[in-house]
Amino acid sequence: MTPQPKRKHSSGRRDRRRAHDALEDTNLVQCSNCGEKRLPHHVCPSCGHYKGREVVETGEKKK
Repeated sequence: MTPQPKRKHSSGRRDRRRAHDALEDTNLVQCSNCGEKRLPHHVCPSCGHYKGREVVETGEKKK
């Protein structure tokens, strides 16, 4: 048999342990080319620009 706890942990002690388990909001920035929200230091998924130049071609340029 495995050992069992002698006393019940209080709800405050349990909640303090879980204080760092909350989900964090993602930090989104605005694309300088199209204005869509994107992750920082990532290529914009809607227009394919990064640091002011086109890195990835997208299918939107068909006019």
